[in-house]
Amino acid sequence: MEIQTNVRIKQWGNSLGIVIPKEVAIREDLKENEDIVIIIKKKDNLSDLFGKGKGLKISAQKMKDAGRKIWSL
Repeated sequence: MEIQTNVRIKQWGNSLGIVIPKEVAIREDLKENEDIVIIIKKKDNLSDLFGKGKGLKISAQKMKDAGRKIWSL
């Protein structure tokens, strides 16, 4: 089973820790001292996306129009 939720890293003494939201713990029936596996993936930074479209052969207007078609589905 795999679930996904957003958490924030916090400083705990000399370590870093995360808190699993109560709703997730209840829904997944997580118990204290239970072994789990956590997959870590950093949240994408929108500022990394700027400039990625340079060199594309499609205009920005055509890209916006295509996006609107998808969002209206």
